[in-house]
Amino acid sequence: MIKISSLFAFIGITVFSYAQIDESKIATTQKFDEVITYVNQLYVDDVDSEKLTDAAIVALLEKLDPHSTFISKEEVEDANQQINGNFVGIGIRFQILRDTLMVVATIPGGPSEKLGLLPGDKIVRIDTESVAGIGLKNSQVRDRLLGDRGTKVTVAVQRKKKANPIDYVITRDVIPVNSVDASYMISNETGYIKLNSFSRSTYKEVRDAIRSLKDEGMKNLVFDLQGNGGGLLYAAKYLADEFLSEDKLIVYSEGRAQPRVDLKSERKGLWEDGRLILLTNEYSASASEILSGAVQDWDRGLIVGRRSYGKGLVQRPIDLTDGSQIRLTIARYYTPSGRSVQKSYEDLDDYRNDLINRYDHGEFLSRDSIALPDSLKYYTLQNHRAVYGGGGIMPDYFVPLDTTESSDFLTALIRSGAFNSYSLTYVDENREQILKDYPTFADFKESFEIDKKFMNKFLDYAQEEDEELEIDNDELKISESLIKLRLKALMAQNIWGYNEFYQVYNDSNEILQKAIEVIESDDYEKALEAKN
Repeated sequence: MIKISSLFAFIGITVFSYAQIDESKIATTQKFDEVITYVNQLYVDDVDSEKLTDAAIVALLEKLDPHSTFISKEEVEDANQQINGNFVGIGIRFQILRDTLMVVATIPGGPSEKLGLLPGDKIVRIDTESVAGIGLKNSQVRDRLLGDRGTKVTVAVQRKKKANPIDYVITRDVIPVNSVDASYMISNETGYIKLNSFSRSTYKEVRDAIRSLKDEGMKNLVFDLQGNGGGLLYAAKYLADEFLSEDKLIVYSEGRAQPRVDLKSERKGLWEDGRLILLTNEYSASASEILSGAVQDWDRGLIVGRRSYGKGLVQRPIDLTDGSQIRLTIARYYTPSGRSVQKSYEDLDDYRNDLINRYDHGEFLSRDSIALPDSLKYYTLQNHRAVYGGGGIMPDYFVPLDTTESSDFLTALIRSGAFNSYSLTYVDENREQILKDYPTFADFKESFEIDKKFMNKFLDYAQEEDEELEIDNDELKISESLIKLRLKALMAQNIWGYNEFYQVYNDSNEILQKAIEVIESDDYEKALEAKN
């Protein structure tokens, strides 16, 4: 059992000197310890001490703020993989399709690619255990394929046109988890980078992407943070350093037991002079807001999209003795102009329902629905443009949520999983013919179309997969173009990769289309110079 008193002592040593805790606080922790002891000794039924203690920790942290959290020892490893930007495995992306474990893609440079595993291969055995038709779950597959670096695992693969399975003995190795989903030239002068998180590998990934795009002639950069929920504070700092000249304040943090810490740009960046637009929406949070705030406050570039999430709290990971962890809020962060982007969490129910409330209030559809008091007004540091704090980063160009082609039927289709499974099945059965008809991605993007026959087969498949799915012809007509675009994009992903997925799917990205319009016109400079 992890004693509550031990927990508090560990936090005390980690965050501040234990000597600073006064006697009343020591008495409080002893009270927790007494309660747990009496429950263990006297409660009418047997109790699981570990679960009870974990529940007490969760309840305690929930009283502080929405982002102080407890992570069980089982969850810590997965969380660290996301932050570290790598894990140890065999280097495949897989999907379980109708009880069959299928290789969707191999990770470039990973052990599976080096040995010759191919997209579309079906894994029928892992070591001595059959994995075909046994109702395997994703977590069970990961348990079998992940392991220590240098250890071996044998997988038997059934491949098209091969009578018998092929055995591969694969040595597990470090596999990168990429934070750059896509990087490509939108036009002759405008490059695009899509970032999904801020991890330890982000800085190198983005620098490599910028170098590559500059080699292709990039003069304008659109940096997509839509849906990016954040990650490491220092990853945001290093990225801002690529965009800002030296000795510029990027962000500062300050808390009750945390003195002010300033983070400044320190070196010559790869993209200090070219035009720059960052894309944000209501799901862009934390580190995304640090980067956006620094770029906006120094008038280095423009923000296009919708108001960001509004998470301006800094969490510190603190390891507990049993391998579990708490992430404790220790400070608030502030943009260079002094803005806090943290939205209010006085009412936790309102906080959790904030995005729903913003939608109901009309904020996603009209900038005019956002009313901010003058007390939250700040000014950028170069051109003295008005910007606002107190609840996310407000964009320089607002782009409303496009609902014209959305429908309940489209939502039901997405939830059914039919898009992913059908596109994977179709590509698996027709890969050779597709590549024969469209030898390059450029050919596919330009010429491939989802026709009526394809759509009908897809809809039939979707109803087979989800018996409760009802086809509403009126709503189908409303969403038909988005359905076709999503299918085509997923096919491109299954054949070529995520980069190609975004090159297709971004045709429906209204925020990106607005950014292209602005960055390739005189509107860019006018917006940076505007006094509002």
